[in-house]
Amino acid sequence: MGIFSRFTNLLRMRANTALDKAEDPGEVMDYSYSKQLEQLQELRRSIADVVTNEKRLEMLESQIQQQSNKLDQQAVQALQANREDLARTALQRKQALATQVNSYEQQVAQLRDQEQRLVEMERTVSARIEAFRTQKEMVKAQYGAAQAQVKINEAVTGISQEMSEMNLAMQRAQDKVLSMQARADAMDTLIDQGTLSEQGLIGAGSGDTLDRELQQVTSQQNVEAQLQAMKQQMQLGGPDASQRQIEGPTSN
Repeated sequence: MGIFSRFTNLLRMRANTALDKAEDPGEVMDYSYSKQLEQLQELRRSIADVVTNEKRLEMLESQIQQQSNKLDQQAVQALQANREDLARTALQRKQALATQVNSYEQQVAQLRDQEQRLVEMERTVSARIEAFRTQKEMVKAQYGAAQAQVKINEAVTGISQEMSEMNLAMQRAQDKVLSMQARADAMDTLIDQGTLSEQGLIGAGSGDTLDRELQQVTSQQNVEAQLQAMKQQMQLGGPDASQRQIEGPTSN
């Protein structure tokens, strides 16, 4: 087999595969059923044509038979009138018509036989088409059920994949929340322990440090002032005055 032949076969296989994927069995069977109905209608038209020709020949045969009967009567009248020559002529014509009647009878008989065969054929074809129609509907129903099952399976598969992705996303979110909570707890612990410097705190700046140092200086100054006041009070009033200063004034 040459390269061109192999290439041609490959194209045919691919074309058949593409057609098989795109082909709907229901549409194919409906098309075949419609074609069979057309053939059945053609067969019935053929039967009608045969019957029409048969009736036409029967009418011609009837007309000739009437002519033959008339010639027979004319021959009798001619004999009654002692005209044997006319009677002979009438009988000769009657004999010629008899030949045509026999020919028509044979043709009618042949048409009747043909009509009978066509009628039997029409019954057989009708039965086959009806059986095909029943099978067609069954196949279409089975194909529809299979399509529905495939769609359901595809939907279930898609839901399973989506649930798996959602579970992974949920797991990642939970891991991130746990990580953030652990980090927050660690920072709280370090802040409580004083391990984190003020420079490491978010929002802590040089201004906050200066304020705290000034507050410490002011607090120390207040302590020193109170201490000096206590010393002066002790020098002026003695130990009791100092004790009263600490305890505060008494009520009367």
